[in-house]
Amino acid sequence: MKFKYLPILAITAAFAACNSNPNTKTADSIAADSANNDTTAQAAAPGHICFLNTEGTQKQDSTKVHLMIDGNKVTGDMQWLPKEKDARKGTLEGTQDGNIIKAVWTFMQEGMKDTMAVEFSFPGDKLLQKPFKVNAKDGRQVTDAKADYTVVYDKVDCK
Repeated sequence: MKFKYLPILAITAAFAACNSNPNTKTADSIAADSANNDTTAQAAAPGHICFLNTEGTQKQDSTKVHLMIDGNKVTGDMQWLPKEKDARKGTLEGTQDGNIIKAVWTFMQEGMKDTMAVEFSFPGDKLLQKPFKVNAKDGRQVTDAKADYTVVYDKVDCK
């Protein structure tokens, strides 16, 4: 072998080493990994359920609710994500009595922490919420306790 080909051979060997994948898996190992990392199984777990409500002229504003129900205890999170306004993202903690869920939503908005009582009806594949109204005395939003459950959320996969 002539020495003038040695650099070309070394470069070719280095390139081949860089392109080899030491993490190459067989189809069986990929299938086993996917079964272990299946998030669908988590989403289908009892008491773990998610909902979505979209509003606005072009359905551009959304509210996501993720509930974890354990007996009569309800926890989870709620995110109000309007297109042109500051979002509210936070946690839910409350109780369920029959189909009625009453919880406190602790959220952050514009860098400020706040809380609000929320009330849902959970008759099955839909989640219904009592709407908010503005308290005339302090200008804050509150759940309209006298209203019907008019805000409708559709069941979605938890992601």
